[in-house]
Amino acid sequence: VLAELIEKFVSHISESRTDCYFSTGNYKAMEIDVKKESLSSVQQLGVEMTVRYGKYLNLLKEDAENGLCFVLMNCEKFLRQQQRTVVSSLCCLQEHCAGYDWFASSIFLIMSGDRERTLTFLQQFSRLLVSAFLWLPRLHLSIHLPVTTVEYGIHPIYFCSAHHIEMLLKAELPLICSAFHMSGFTPSQICLQWITQCFWNYMDWSEICHYIAICILLGPDYQIYMCISVFRHLQQDILKHTEA
Repeated sequence: VLAELIEKFVSHISESRTDCYFSTGNYKAMEIDVKKESLSSVQQLGVEMTVRYGKYLNLLKEDAENGLCFVLMNCEKFLRQQQRTVVSSLCCLQEHCAGYDWFASSIFLIMSGDRERTLTFLQQFSRLLVSAFLWLPRLHLSIHLPVTTVEYGIHPIYFCSAHHIEMLLKAELPLICSAFHMSGFTPSQICLQWITQCFWNYMDWSEICHYIAICILLGPDYQIYMCISVFRHLQQDILKHTEA
């Protein structure tokens, strides 16, 4: 039901020019071209983890690994069409791929391992503004960003979402803000981890699905509210650890 809901919503919204923030070219997934590519060791490890998790949730079948590799490789090729070449000594800018794609993997699980359905959804989703915040590889080395922003190697999620989370935290949860300040660790660091991994390893699968759906249906600002809500939920634990 959730897969159908977000699928129909994104399909409907992406047909409207006023709602399409990014322009995307025509890309067709090619099985032959994909086989020439090879996944990095980090991606291979991510695929193993995703498939293991998907089988644990009874969402994937035995041949799911090939389907996920197909999705990840095509996503990489599709996004590469919208990347710029940057000469930099920063490690994060040396590769066309920005680590493992947790969002694409999450959609693959939501679509119960249907690779064509997943890829069609991601291509339509990539036109919307919310894709910049939920799907982090979407803006890696992107032509949609100013050259100076790309050269700094800092993803917009850090100076947009994470910045607003810290500002809201000061107003809404001052005790947690003080606790982080005392620890010498910033809330934005942990939020960046949560968002990059789509809350994998932090939330249950149903909650991860709710997070993705809420942000798609209601807008990217709900990503900020979600992080604030998690901090509010963890407030007593955070303060207890600070005292100890």
